[in-house]
Amino acid sequence: MNHAESLSTHGRRLLDRRSFLETAGLSTAGLALTSMLADDGVLADSARTVSGKDPIRPAVNPNNPYAARDAHFNVPAKQVLVIYCPGAVSHIDTFDYKPALSKLHGQKPPELPAVTFEGPSGNIAKPFWDFKPRGESGKMVSDLLPNLGRQVDDFCFLHALSTTTSAHPQGENFMNTGFTMEGFPSFGAWVTYALGTENQELPAFVAINDPRGLARSGKNNFGSGFLPAAFQGTDFNARNPPNNLSRPNSISSTADRKTVDLLKRLNARHLEKYPGDADLAGRIASYELAGRMQTSVPEVMDLSGETESTIKAYGVEGGSELRGDYAKNCILARRLLEQGVRVVQLFNGSDPAGGNGITNWDSHSNIADTHAMQAEIMDQPTAALIADMKQRGMLEDTLVVWATEFGRMPFLQANGTGRDHNPGAFTCFLTGAGVKRGFSYGESDEFGFKATVDKTTVYDFNATILHLMGLDHERLTFYHNGLERRLTNVHGHAIKEVLA
Repeated sequence: MNHAESLSTHGRRLLDRRSFLETAGLSTAGLALTSMLADDGVLADSARTVSGKDPIRPAVNPNNPYAARDAHFNVPAKQVLVIYCPGAVSHIDTFDYKPALSKLHGQKPPELPAVTFEGPSGNIAKPFWDFKPRGESGKMVSDLLPNLGRQVDDFCFLHALSTTTSAHPQGENFMNTGFTMEGFPSFGAWVTYALGTENQELPAFVAINDPRGLARSGKNNFGSGFLPAAFQGTDFNARNPPNNLSRPNSISSTADRKTVDLLKRLNARHLEKYPGDADLAGRIASYELAGRMQTSVPEVMDLSGETESTIKAYGVEGGSELRGDYAKNCILARRLLEQGVRVVQLFNGSDPAGGNGITNWDSHSNIADTHAMQAEIMDQPTAALIADMKQRGMLEDTLVVWATEFGRMPFLQANGTGRDHNPGAFTCFLTGAGVKRGFSYGESDEFGFKATVDKTTVYDFNATILHLMGLDHERLTFYHNGLERRLTNVHGHAIKEVLA
C-alpha cells in the first residue's frame, strides 16, 4: 500500500524536501519571534512593565480582600496619613521664603507672564506674613502657620515640586490618582490593594472629609477606579459617621446576631456554588466588614475618653466652629491609625463648586483674609496631631504627608488682592517613618515662580511615597484594558535624597 496516497494534500507536501525545509524555516522564525516578544513582555503570560520589569500584582483573596500582604521590600513605614489641603496653599506665603519678593514689591514682574490662569497679572507682592527662622535648623516659615513652624526640625520639605495643570479638579486628580482625568485609582486604593490592612474590623482606607464637605474632585480623590471596589476609601468624619450603623430599636441584639450568623452561612453556601466569582466574594466581604463596623466605628469615633489636655492641644474649643470640627477630625485620624487602619486621608478644605478662599485655600482675592481663615482652621489641629503621634511613638512606623495640588503666583492678580494658580512651583512636606528630619530638598527660582534646582514632579512625589511604604512604583501594577497600569503611569522616580 502506498501510504502517501492516504495523506492529505498538505501532508504530502511535507514529504517533499523543499516544502519541508520551507515549513521548518518559517516555524523556526515563528518560535524565535515568540521568544523575542516574551523577552519584551508583550505576551500576556509574560507581561512586563514599561520599565522592562516583571509586574508585581498582589495575590488578593476575593474571600478576604483586606487581608494583610507583604510589601515589596522592608521599610519602617507600615501606615500612611495624608493631610490634603484643596485649593492650592501659597508656598511663598508659608514655607518657601523668597526675599526678592520684598525687594521688588509693587513692581512689574520681570520676564514673568502678563496673563495667567484667571486673567491679567498685577505687580509683584511680598509675602502677606513675615518669615522667621524656626527650630534649631533655622528654617524660615511665615507667621501664618506658627504651630507647624515650631515643628520644622521634624519635617522634610520638597520645594521644587511642579505639576502639569493649573485647574483644581485636574490638579486634585493628578496629585491623588496620578492622572488628570477621572476614573483612575487613588493613592490610598493602590496602597490597600498592595498591602491590605492589619485590622479586619475597620476599613483599610478611610477618607476623613472636611466638615464643609467634599473637595473639588469629590470621591475621585479616594476612589478605586478600575481596581476592585473593595479598595476605595470609606468616607466619614467626626461630625458625620457612616450611615446605618445603629441597630433599629425594634430589633434585639440577639435577633441581630442570629441574622448575621444566618447570612454568613447562606453566603458561604452561595460561594461554594460559584467559587470563581470574585465580584460575589468581594460584595460579601464588603457586607461583612460593614457588619463589623457597626461595633468598631462607634468605638473609634467616641472622643469622650480623650483627656482635657488633648482636647485643648488640638484646639477643639476656643476657636471657630470649623476649627473645632477639623480638630475632632484630626483626633479621629490618630485613633484610626492607632487601630491599624492602613491609609487615612484627612482633608482640610472642600467645595466642589469652588470657594475662592472661603471653603478652601483658593485665594484669588483677599488672600490676607482668606488664607488667614484657612490657617486658623488647619494650623493648630494639624500641628497637634503630628506632635501627638510623635509623643505616642507612632511616627516610628507611620508616614505623614502634607500636600496641596499646586502653588500660587509671586505677583497679584489684576484685582490687587489675590494670587493666581501656579503649577510651576509649590511646596509639600513629609515627616515620620523613613524620612529625613529638618531637611529641605529642591529650590524654586528667586520669585518662587518656577522649580529650578532638583525639580521634581507629582510622579516623583507619588513614587517616593510608595517607596516609603515598601512598594516599587514601577512594578505595582494592575492589568487593565491591555496595559499594566500603575499610579505613576510611565514616569517618575523615588527621590532617594529625602530618605533617612
